[in-house]
Amino acid sequence: MRLKVITLAFGFALALTDMANAQEAVTDSASVYMDSTAVCTDSLTVEFPESMEFDVDSLMNMWLAKQYLSYDEECMESSVNPKFSDSVYAKRLSSLPTLVEMPYNYVTRNSIDAYMGSNRKVISFALGMLPIYEDMFVEALLKYNVPLELKYLPIVESALKPKAYSRMGAAGMWQFIYSTGRKYGLQVNSLVDDRYDIAKASDAAAHHLRDLYDMFGDWSLAISAYNCGPGNITKAITRAGGKRDFWDLYPYLPRETRGYLPAFIAVNYAMSFYKEHGICPMTSARPEQTDTLHINNNLHIGQVMHYSGIGQEEFKALNPQYLTEVIPGAYRTCVITLPQQYIKPLVEAGDSLYEFDKEKYFSKAKLAYIDDDMKNRVTYVTHKIKEGETLGHIAIKYHTTVKNIKNWNNLKSDNIRAGKTLRIYNR
Repeated sequence: MRLKVITLAFGFALALTDMANAQEAVTDSASVYMDSTAVCTDSLTVEFPESMEFDVDSLMNMWLAKQYLSYDEECMESSVNPKFSDSVYAKRLSSLPTLVEMPYNYVTRNSIDAYMGSNRKVISFALGMLPIYEDMFVEALLKYNVPLELKYLPIVESALKPKAYSRMGAAGMWQFIYSTGRKYGLQVNSLVDDRYDIAKASDAAAHHLRDLYDMFGDWSLAISAYNCGPGNITKAITRAGGKRDFWDLYPYLPRETRGYLPAFIAVNYAMSFYKEHGICPMTSARPEQTDTLHINNNLHIGQVMHYSGIGQEEFKALNPQYLTEVIPGAYRTCVITLPQQYIKPLVEAGDSLYEFDKEKYFSKAKLAYIDDDMKNRVTYVTHKIKEGETLGHIAIKYHTTVKNIKNWNNLKSDNIRAGKTLRIYNR
């Protein structure tokens, strides 16, 4: 991802070690901020996450933001970030109820200043937007026993933009690259990109973070590995002589990773102490209750719109994983998320949903396109029906359903005859 670059000059032999431990000895009158010229032996480049530079006006132009967010006209927001002593910052960070260590030092101070200064509007936006997704994030983190403060990681990664895409090819709120996403079951093809599916990506991210923690035994290193990959963390440990503390590894990490953990610490600070810095959170209306519908046949957004009445922009906002207007349910079971009032008419439509204007939405050329562009081609085997077999028996044998077999073979009833052949698709 494109990153904002700053350069920090200070000595790691003394400065970072002392600053990382500063919160343990902080008092109200103590000053733990280290002058960058005090011990100056190294000059290191640090990169801030790309999300810091997102245009808030473009974020507010997203359908969900336009629908549910608004500026709090009664809140008196300051345009200037107030100054606090270093002991205040350190004390606030040490008070956060987190498993991830939140040390105060020169690097984290720079990240806090960046978020509370030029990126105040991003924090205001995130404060309003997070409640829409927070339950989903927390559920995934709890499932894999990951610290709940990591619910703020998508703010660092994407500023909670569902369709965020970096120049390095990382996609979605959790910014998965293709290979890592595939490892955790996020499929990508011409029609569907699961990295944009917020529920699936949240589950994959929590699973990935748990695996990284199990690998390194330290949440700071797990978070850093999420950014640069476990290989770079392992190399940094080797170069640091086997040390496994983030601040000992700091000089040996990629420059974007040197700014990543401090940015995460800064976001935790910002989401907790925004009031003290005169930041007004955007007001968030409660989103409509949604439900999901499983789709096992090719479906077009136009067919959904016809029977449910949902608008195209709303559908795409709730289902960002679908890259075109086609939902390829014949390729795999697909899930669509809709406000509850739109689900009932689709269920009541039954097979009519898939048949409506089928020739218009799925010409032979379009159907060929769907099959041709899948990275994992849909294949099938043929099954010759034996005397006494039923669709139920055949479905069990091939680990599928009667409904699927009927759809694949255009069967109108459950009656089958011995000697006939059926196509059974592998997914």
